[in-house]
Amino acid sequence: MRRSSANLAVMLVCVGLPLALISGVARATSSEPGKDVQADAGPCIAAAAAADDDKTVDACGALIDNEKTAKPDRIKALLARASAYDRKQMIDRAIADYDTVLGLDPSLADAHNARGELWRRKGDRPKAIMDFGAAVKLNPDHAAAKANYKSLSLELERIGAMMAVAGKPSFDCRKARRPVEKAICANPALADLDREIGASTFRTVREAQDPRQARELQRAQDQFIARRNAEFGKPDYDLQKAMRERLQRINGVDGY
Repeated sequence: MRRSSANLAVMLVCVGLPLALISGVARATSSEPGKDVQADAGPCIAAAAAADDDKTVDACGALIDNEKTAKPDRIKALLARASAYDRKQMIDRAIADYDTVLGLDPSLADAHNARGELWRRKGDRPKAIMDFGAAVKLNPDHAAAKANYKSLSLELERIGAMMAVAGKPSFDCRKARRPVEKAICANPALADLDREIGASTFRTVREAQDPRQARELQRAQDQFIARRNAEFGKPDYDLQKAMRERLQRINGVDGY
């Protein structure tokens, strides 16, 4: 037969246990066995609403670590803490929280997009584009994810195009005959400079205000090439310096 908490307390007094300990035992025995007390999400919610990042990390962290926390509250706490970590520039920890969130619920487009933005800031474009793509697939109307996916796709295309021509000059090295042309083809840094000079010359000629100005710009480039060909190999001629100066002259002090 089960004794009441009062009877149990009397027995504990008889064996000489302290009153404070007795009261604690009595309270414990008076609670309903098997009843789960849900964790209090209030402090986490309040800290997040107040935009107090340090309190959000602490309060939401306690909620996340509490085994009594319901799954929806744990997800909300993780999202709040991830945002706080993001604002505190603790990107790796923010990503870890988004990883946990998406492990609990992979259908959250916002979480995919937010994690993708963090991957992009870290310079991991492949992971970023995958997250943006997942967000758009889950929610085709997700404006931020669509914009992120489009801009990163264009960025990757530009990078691919640049890699395709990296170390290649503006002319065909298979047809190089002059010593200076062979030197440019043999040096990737000089080849990149030559390509930039060619592209910048084409741009400035195309954007000239009138045909006369365009002809003058092209004439200046032709004169540079002639001087480069004639002076290359002389002891006091620095090809790379001359090319850098020419590029700066075309683009201006600010580079454009």
